[in-house]
Amino acid sequence: MPVLHNRISNEELKARMLAETEPRITVSFYKYFAIADPQAFRDELYRRFEPLKVFGRIYIAHEGINAQASVPQSLFEAFKAALFSAAPELNNIRLNIAVDDDGKSFWVLRMKVRKQIVADGIDDPSFDPARVGQYLKAEEVNHMIDKPGTVFVDMRNHYEYEVGHFEGAIEVPSDTFRDQLPMALDMLKDQKDKNIVMYCTGGIRCEKASAYMLHHGFKNVFHVEGGIIEYAQKAKEQGLPLKFIGKNFVFDERLGERITNDVIAHCHQCGKPCDAHTNCKNDGCHLLFIQCTECAARYEGCCSEDCVTEYRLPEEEQRSLRAGRENGIKIFNKSKDHPLRKHRQEWAQERQTNDNDGQE
Repeated sequence: MPVLHNRISNEELKARMLAETEPRITVSFYKYFAIADPQAFRDELYRRFEPLKVFGRIYIAHEGINAQASVPQSLFEAFKAALFSAAPELNNIRLNIAVDDDGKSFWVLRMKVRKQIVADGIDDPSFDPARVGQYLKAEEVNHMIDKPGTVFVDMRNHYEYEVGHFEGAIEVPSDTFRDQLPMALDMLKDQKDKNIVMYCTGGIRCEKASAYMLHHGFKNVFHVEGGIIEYAQKAKEQGLPLKFIGKNFVFDERLGERITNDVIAHCHQCGKPCDAHTNCKNDGCHLLFIQCTECAARYEGCCSEDCVTEYRLPEEEQRSLRAGRENGIKIFNKSKDHPLRKHRQEWAQERQTNDNDGQE
C-alpha cells in the first residue's frame, strides 16, 4: 500500500519545483455531487494523481470536490483521463485554466476531507445546492452587464474585490462566505424583480450563492460560468471586451493573475496605486496586505514598524516571542477591521476630501 500523503519537507519540495524545467499548467475545478465515502474517494484520487506529479490543494466532502492544481504540461492529458474516470459526475468536468500563469503555483499535493467544500453555515435540510441559477458564458456576461435592471454581486472577500471586479459590481462587505449569504439576501431583498448575477473566482461560491438566492424566492438568478477565471479565458479567446477590471486574486503562490492593466487598488501603507498582495515577512504575523515596492523596501516586506522590529530579532528570540501567542492574523486575513485596512480607509477618505475641495 503506497503512502497516501507527503513525507518530504516543504523546503525540499519547493526547491524541487523551482528546479523543474518542464512547464506546468495551473488548473482549478469543482463539482457539487454526492460522495458516499469521501475518505475512500480521496485516497483513490491521490493514488491516481501522485504518479502524475500533480501538486495542489484539493478538498473533498459529501457534497463534492473543490480543487486547485498544478500539472506538468506533458502529463496534462493523463491527468484529465484520471480525473474524468474517477466518477461519472466528473466526466468532462469544466477545467479552469489559469490566465496569467508561471507554473509555480504549488509544490506539494495536499488532499483533505472536509465537512463541506465551501463552508456556508446553512443548516436548512431543505436547501438543495444542486438547484442553481442560470449559467452565463463570457459573451452573455458582457450582454448582461450592460442590461438595465441587472445587479452584479461579488461573492468574494474584500481583499479579492479590492484588486479587481466586474464593472459596477457590488461588494458584500463581510469577512466570511457564511456571513455573506444572509447579508447578500438582506442587501438585495428589495430587488427581487431584477436580474441578479453572482460571480466569484472559479464559480464554486457563486454557484452555491445562486442556489441560496433561489431557495429564498429570487427568480432571475444567474452566475458566471467558471467564475472570473473562465470568463477571462473565454473573453480573450473570443476577442470580447473585458468587463472585469484589474487583477483576479488567486489562493496560491501567485496571489493574483492579471486580467486587465487597470490598477484599482492602493498600497495599504502609503496609498500609492498598487495591487500587489504580499504576506508580512514577520513569521509571527504573515498578514496578507497590499504593498508597493517603495514600502516593501522601507518596511523590509513587513506590514508595520512593530513587525519590522520583531523581524530583525535573532530567530531564537522571534520564536520565544511567538510561543504561546495566538497567531490570529494568519496568511489570508479576512478581517475588514484590521488596523492596516482602517489606515487605508482613512487616507482614501482624506484623498476624496482633497479631490472634492479641488473641484469646488
